Amino acid sequence: MTTDPAPLDVPRGLAGVVVTDTALGDVRGREGFYHYRQYSAIELARTRSFEDVWYLMFHGELPGATARAAFTARTAALRHLPREVTEALPTIAAAGAVSGPLAGLRTALSLLGASAGFRPVYDITTERRRDDALVACAAVPTVLTALHRLGQGLEPVEPREDLPYAANYLYMLTGAEPDAARVRAVEQYLISTIDHGFNASTFTGRVVASTGADVAACLVASVGALSGPLHGGAPSRALDTLDAIGTPERVDAWIRERVLAGERIMGFGHPVYRTEDPRSRMLRSVAESFGGPLVDFAVEVERQVEAILAELKPGRELHTNVEFYAGVVMELCGLPREMFTPTFCAARVIGWSANILEQAEDSKIIRPAARYVGTPAPQPVPAP
Repeated sequence: MTTDPAPLDVPRGLAGVVVTDTALGDVRGREGFYHYRQYSAIELARTRSFEDVWYLMFHGELPGATARAAFTARTAALRHLPREVTEALPTIAAAGAVSGPLAGLRTALSLLGASAGFRPVYDITTERRRDDALVACAAVPTVLTALHRLGQGLEPVEPREDLPYAANYLYMLTGAEPDAARVRAVEQYLISTIDHGFNASTFTGRVVASTGADVAACLVASVGALSGPLHGGAPSRALDTLDAIGTPERVDAWIRERVLAGERIMGFGHPVYRTEDPRSRMLRSVAESFGGPLVDFAVEVERQVEAILAELKPGRELHTNVEFYAGVVMELCGLPREMFTPTFCAARVIGWSANILEQAEDSKIIRPAARYVGTPAPQPVPAP
């Protein structure tokens, strides 16, 4: 007679449960610190280009001048979409008129994987997996901006190979070459959000990768997780909160009413950080470099909200998270609010892909258990 092993009791949502080893980075919430490989993510955002950090995540080291030039040229050439995907984009955009570019990206990624001949990661070499991931990552900004423009009744803008990643993204979004200050601000935001521990979308992608599925299937799963408002949908909602408050004089009453009603204040609090979110700290400085009424108002709202939360929720560390100042920075750089979360996706696809590549090196499928709490079984099956 055999018996099933007793299931382990773990926290709901797997909070704090270690499911694998990774060399890609970590989040140290009590310190307010996170890193990519062996480097501070914030220091990378302040000092390096997006392409440098992309290379780091895929290859484990920062590139030298020769490697940087070759990698930049290779990824820039991959921005152009296959004909099958390009021809389908108007239909995808029309079908997603309400749901938006992020939903359309799921369809486009599936089509890209099929048209590019992506094969299950279980069946291919490490080099081929990386090639597939490069194709997908380079295509995501092109797809997202094209779907947005088509949804606005505009023609997509072809990518330019002579522009860096962030500059090309803004160019494809607006049709105009952006100024250097806005490019750098968006680039710093993109770098700071490439990866962030085993968040919901990263874990989802790794679960699918553990089955041996192809890179596109893994990324579609990650995009699906990101589309949930509790994960990737908060930058625009945090900015909506600033709009709803309106003026500094209204902060106290507006916030108190919602906190006492048990509502969540978008842009504040994080499930991991017990101190200030380092991404928020960096993006506040980026916003302050632009200055202006919106920035002044955001800083004042942050000050008052943190004081109110400290009073009404003593003992809890509730500070601004990345979404609060991310929304401010993207607004200052002219990005439409419906593109805030897709822009986040244009960065996080690099981190997802690095995690997928790492997971693909381990053939162990991720297969947890659930505790059954329904009616005791077996029960007699009623007669028809």
